[in-house]
Amino acid sequence: MPIQTSLAEDGKTLVIRIEGRFDFSTHQSFRDSYEHAGPKVTNYIVDLSDTTYLDSSALGMLLLLRDHAGGDSARISIENCNSDVRRILSISNFEQLFAIK
Repeated sequence: MPIQTSLAEDGKTLVIRIEGRFDFSTHQSFRDSYEHAGPKVTNYIVDLSDTTYLDSSALGMLLLLRDHAGGDSARISIENCNSDVRRILSISNFEQLFAIK
């Protein structure tokens, strides 16, 4: 399964882990991962440790998550990026919109 979710011990942080390619083929499962998380979730971690590829549709999906989570007040961190994924996020100026670790 390319997208796995888990709730952290605090009950407020949803961890979304993406395996393999993060592209349009994962759109619906990525959206379902956070839309069905429940009202208690206020923090999001997108774990890209097993993500091998990221395209422009994935960038759009991250922006949709940001809107869902509250826009400018959203608490989203993108973590464990490989160098290629980090470069794409950097070129797209996503450091200004997300905490990238």
